[in-house]
Amino acid sequence: MLKEFREFALRGNLVDLAVAFIIGAAFSGLVNSLVNDIVMPIIGVITGGIDFSEMYIQLAGEPQPNLALAREAGATLAYGNFITLVINFLIVAWVLFLIIKGMNKFKRKEADTPPPPAPPSKEEIILTEIRDLLAKKA
Repeated sequence: MLKEFREFALRGNLVDLAVAFIIGAAFSGLVNSLVNDIVMPIIGVITGGIDFSEMYIQLAGEPQPNLALAREAGATLAYGNFITLVINFLIVAWVLFLIIKGMNKFKRKEADTPPPPAPPSKEEIILTEIRDLLAKKA
């Protein structure tokens, strides 16, 4: 059973999946930084300084000045965080689309390249030599 598990764990697909998971986690941090540190401030400037992370509707408790206090006071719909996550998703989807599109274009180039012509057979070589000899005599 241990041998079977070792073969399963070291199978190429599982190792590839583990590498993809680790890269995905690092990519997630990169996208979060891109959205929070670059995209959202630009959107904030365009929209007149709106901070999406502080957008909420307080459903219960006394009205509070910020999201953290509103959550402590009671039920709160933090729709600004949802907007930020939607933007994160759209950026990740766009980047993955571009990566897959590039990979497909590369694969298409490989498929469009015709295979090199097959070398002439022995019969063709001999017939060519005979033809050349006959051409020299004539």
